[in-house]
Amino acid sequence: MTDPREPHFVAQERTRQAAFFEAYLPGEGGFEGSGYRLAPANRLSNLNPAIRDIAARYFSDNAIAWHQHAAHGLSSQVCCLNFLMPLATRPELLARLVQQAIGGELPEMLEVEKGPDGEPWLVGFEWIGRKDHLNEWPRTGSPKRGVNVTSADAIVRFRQAGRVETLLIEWKYTESYGAPPEPKREAERLRRYQNIAFAPFGPLRSNADLKLPDLFWEPFYQLFRQQMLASRTQATKEDGAERVRVLHIAPAGNRRLSRVTSPALRALGDNAFTVYRTLLVDPEDFFSRSTEKLFSPLIANVPADDSWANYLSKRYAFLADTAAPSPSEMTPA
Repeated sequence: MTDPREPHFVAQERTRQAAFFEAYLPGEGGFEGSGYRLAPANRLSNLNPAIRDIAARYFSDNAIAWHQHAAHGLSSQVCCLNFLMPLATRPELLARLVQQAIGGELPEMLEVEKGPDGEPWLVGFEWIGRKDHLNEWPRTGSPKRGVNVTSADAIVRFRQAGRVETLLIEWKYTESYGAPPEPKREAERLRRYQNIAFAPFGPLRSNADLKLPDLFWEPFYQLFRQQMLASRTQATKEDGAERVRVLHIAPAGNRRLSRVTSPALRALGDNAFTVYRTLLVDPEDFFSRSTEKLFSPLIANVPADDSWANYLSKRYAFLADTAAPSPSEMTPA
């Protein structure tokens, strides 16, 4: 359970991001009186300088939508890019990251798509799959990655123990949830997902006591859509994947994220990610890991002048917090 006496993670990170902007982007912070915000036109300044140009071209080349608050210091989209985009061309580090997340032998990382300069990229962003797996794409025109369709924040492909696998990555930073779902959207959600959510056609266990609207509460709604995307891409062996799983990454300090928001699911436990795993046909299709557990060992073991590690250490000070194990850690890596 969340201790109400704990410092609020969002307030802590606002203070830290404001201090970072003041130190490293003097004169750019302070949009609308908030030190942790940049002007919308300056959203690229919110990224590690090493990826600003290439991120802009990647998003443009692939018609990917920037999130509305991409100029906000607490943007989870920007946070994901800062951590993972530099690893798109660093297979050794990326392989170690995947191994820490799921265990097993060191994987061989595989290309996801081409980068802006035509080189193989081992990480993709705002991934929606190759076809309309979830009955979401517009009837005319093309879907847009990152908006109006289920998009994994990131995707990696690899070969481990002779099998090609895919991980869809859901990235969180300061988010927390609690607002009830909008009733007016229930009918459309049922139309799209009812026939592909539950076994034998989907990843959720068939259970007479579990109704799909019970999962329309965040964070469950995002998680089960990611899981359906994983399930459908595995069923069609998209890009040769024999197994497709979901990896959820969030800071250990963000304890409010793990609250069980859906009233129908509260009897199953007090941690959203523990509860969510119990709903799956195969609980091993979902991993939840803390940002600190995954990245701190990598950062500690690269050369002292590594620009990726140095930027993350300065920008995201929570990586060094001596916090208790994250309540979202489900299984040992």
